Amino acid sequence: MKQMLALSAAFSAALLLAACGEKNEPVEDGPIENASAESGVGSNPASNAVQDATSGAVGAVSAATLGRTTGGFVTNAAISDMYEIEAGKLAQQKSKTADVKAFGKMMVTDHTKMSAELKTAAASAADVTVPAEMDERRQGMIDNLRQAPADQFDRVYLAQQVAAHDEALTLARTYADAGDNAALKAHAAKGAPMIQTHHENARKIESGMGAAKPAAAQ
Repeated sequence: MKQMLALSAAFSAALLLAACGEKNEPVEDGPIENASAESGVGSNPASNAVQDATSGAVGAVSAATLGRTTGGFVTNAAISDMYEIEAGKLAQQKSKTADVKAFGKMMVTDHTKMSAELKTAAASAADVTVPAEMDERRQGMIDNLRQAPADQFDRVYLAQQVAAHDEALTLARTYADAGDNAALKAHAAKGAPMIQTHHENARKIESGMGAAKPAAAQ
C-alpha cells in the first residue's frame, strides 16, 4: 500500500510538471529527466524544495524502469555518481555541521571510486556510452544547493541525499536482478549495499539535525 501511494504521488508530481510546461520526459536508456534546471532554480527556497521533492519522486519511479536496460543503468548510475561527487564537495564547503561535512567527504570518496569502477565495467558493453556531464534534473539539484541559504543548506542537502540514494538503490538493485551484462550486474550488486549504507546514514544525520554539532572553524 505504501509503495502504491508513493508511486501515485510521484506520477502526480510528474503530471504537474508536464502541466507547467516541462519538455523533458523519461526515455529508454536515457537520463531520468523532468524536474529541469529551467523550472525556477534559485528563485526561492520554497520553490526549490518543491522542485527537489518532485525530482526525487520522478527519479524513484523511473529508476525501476531504466534499471532494466544496460544503457539506462549506465547513463543514470554515471549521472548519479557525478551528482553525488559535486554535492559532496558543496557539503564540505558550505555546511556548518561536522557530521554533514564528513558525510559529504565520504560521498566524494565513495562515488569517485564507484564512477571509476562503472567506467571499467561499461567497457564490456557494446554501444554504451558513459555520459560526461549531468542531466538537467541533477544539475538543477546542484544549483538548488548552491542557492540554499546558509542556515538551510544542511537540511536541503540531506533531503536531496535521502531521495537520491533511494533512487540510486532502486536503479542498482533492479539492474543487479534484471540486467543482461555480467560485469555491470556485478558492479550493481556490489554497489547496492554501499548505497544502502549511504541512504541510512543520510536519514540518521537528518533525523538528528537538532542535536548536530557545529563543524570546527577552517
